[in-house]
Amino acid sequence: MELFLEWFPLLILLVTAGALGGGLAGMLGVGGGIIYVPALDLVFSLVGMEPEISMHSAVATSLAIIVPTSISSSLAHHKRDCVELDMVRLWGPTILLGSIIGVAVASQLKGTILSLGFGVMTLLVAMNMLLPNRQINFFRRYRVPSLGFAVPFGLGGLSSMLGVGGGTFSVPILTMLNRPMHRAVGTAAAFGLLISLPGAISFIVSGWSDSRLPIASWGYVNLIAMTIIAPVTVLAAPMGAGVAHRLGQRQLRFVFGFFLLVISIRMFLKIFLS
Repeated sequence: MELFLEWFPLLILLVTAGALGGGLAGMLGVGGGIIYVPALDLVFSLVGMEPEISMHSAVATSLAIIVPTSISSSLAHHKRDCVELDMVRLWGPTILLGSIIGVAVASQLKGTILSLGFGVMTLLVAMNMLLPNRQINFFRRYRVPSLGFAVPFGLGGLSSMLGVGGGTFSVPILTMLNRPMHRAVGTAAAFGLLISLPGAISFIVSGWSDSRLPIASWGYVNLIAMTIIAPVTVLAAPMGAGVAHRLGQRQLRFVFGFFLLVISIRMFLKIFLS
């Protein structure tokens, strides 16, 4: 009974994180990592995992969870004809390449630099999404073919470096390419799979021989936490997608912009108060 009472709050925390992350994934096209990572880091710390590897395990497990979340979310949006398959086929290979290289680069950078870069980028994107007038179209002067490598490569690289599923950057990029908000969210969900899968695999490989990891760890991916959260996210993502399609374009842009603003503030507080 004592063991149940000890683990029950942690179980509730994981289930809640899965529901919130999955809902955000479906509604905003993000992977849900902004919810999963802090929740997992807290749970791993409470069960006695060493601080040096708890964040690695949190990020790795989050990326592994984002894989089924992205599949569930993108399928839900595809049923509403809001995934641009031509764009996924065009940008997919380059996003995948950028994601792999981004993981390699991130391993060489300090966490403070990554946090600062994440905070600045999300703040700029949030300001653009929250503008009361028509959003700034930064790509209007360029031809779309010229974006065929640089933008998706940067999208995949930055997203994997910062541990996000891709929607944080791909939704604003797609809307700046004159894609409607709902189609941008649906397509971003599909991009999330191409970003999270190589990231999770890289963490599995890099942590495979780390003796500090607890049982039920596949590299840095913790299978117990993943087994609890992943089914909840898969169920919650279609619900979030349904909410997104009941909101108007401006309402959805405001929700997404406010979401990014909160993330950027959290990043800056983490940097300057630590």
